[in-house]
Amino acid sequence: MDKPLVNRVASSGLITINLEEFFPKGEVITFDLKDYLYMELILKEKDFRDSLKEHDWAKYQDKILLVFCSTDAIIPVWAYMLVAAYAAPYVKDIFQGDKENYYKTAFNEALNKIDAAQYDQQRIVIKGCSDKPVPPSAYLELTRKLQPYAQSIMYGEPCSTVPIFKRPRKLK
Repeated sequence: MDKPLVNRVASSGLITINLEEFFPKGEVITFDLKDYLYMELILKEKDFRDSLKEHDWAKYQDKILLVFCSTDAIIPVWAYMLVAAYAAPYVKDIFQGDKENYYKTAFNEALNKIDAAQYDQQRIVIKGCSDKPVPPSAYLELTRKLQPYAQSIMYGEPCSTVPIFKRPRKLK
């Protein structure tokens, strides 16, 4: 006699959190200040202002703009502010830094909105492999946020997990 197949993972009560769901939505594009420097080292205010005035800002419409300088030049703070002033009417979001730092910040902002208390006494699996560049800091932050509430936290897939945290059982 054949026994019916039972999906033990589905009936286990595990809650899976997929950090890819918190990935920033929108196309990310970069603006390297290096391209606006004299000899890629020196910012000349008049030339910089003229270049920004002539720049086609509309190409950043509804995109996430990352502003940084890829050379070792000393960039005055007002230069970033000036780029922001020109870009603001077009971009969805603007960030000073590279992609790695942007993703760390974006994930922290998204994870800060989670009400961790909803996971009180739950068994959580933080999904592993992803198709998007989820920074390790997002896994760390989510673990930190869930640990005071969760019964257990695991990493991976429900069928194959790595234990991360387990709340000790209370003695009766």
